[in-house]
Amino acid sequence: MKSRQAGFTLVEIAIVLVIIGLLLGGVLKGQELINSAKVKNFATDFRNIPLFIYGYQDKYKALPGDHHTVTTAITNSNLASTPIQSGNPGVNCTNPSGTSTCTGNGVIDGIWTSITMTDETQLFWQHVRMAGLAAGPTSNASDLRPTNADGGFIGIESGSAATGGPYILGMTPTYLVCSTGILGKYAKQLDTTIDDGNTATGSMRVVTAAHVRGGAAAATSAVEDSNSFIVCMGL
Repeated sequence: MKSRQAGFTLVEIAIVLVIIGLLLGGVLKGQELINSAKVKNFATDFRNIPLFIYGYQDKYKALPGDHHTVTTAITNSNLASTPIQSGNPGVNCTNPSGTSTCTGNGVIDGIWTSITMTDETQLFWQHVRMAGLAAGPTSNASDLRPTNADGGFIGIESGSAATGGPYILGMTPTYLVCSTGILGKYAKQLDTTIDDGNTATGSMRVVTAAHVRGGAAAATSAVEDSNSFIVCMGL
């Protein structure tokens, strides 16, 4: 009597391979959708800032963060005291080119990484929130900066007025918005979506987490997918 050998037929193996292929395709497609959603969120963060600025200026005829009459312009604002000489906004400032002591001079003084509550780069976020233009805390916290989709923080400064000069070599826009903790793969896709696809040129540029103020932006070839970067856009 012959024994019958058990095993899979070619048809069964083909069916299994097809199922595995479908599962892998679904996983890859799902990851692609997640990546696209993150990049879209990052892009929205950058695109919202001009809306905050122009909306605030239209409503109060002043620049958020630099608004010297904000405590009377916004009812019951309970805003932190701004460093302004009463009756002389923007006059007799200690250092007009780089400190927070020039409220009312038409510049968001200070650096975008500041966590000092009275710096105009921090007050910017408080003012736009109290004006109802953005969501988020308005209390006297040590850090009012919002976070992005990956938990990094977002900051703003005037493009060439901060202490130490421009943040990125050769980039002096009216305003500079930067977002931290963005993986290289997202940074490159974001630059392609919003700008010219070159991380070292255009209105959007990418720098390393260890970037020193005044240094050059990173070349696209140097932006590794798995490393964390800072993405900045000039407005």
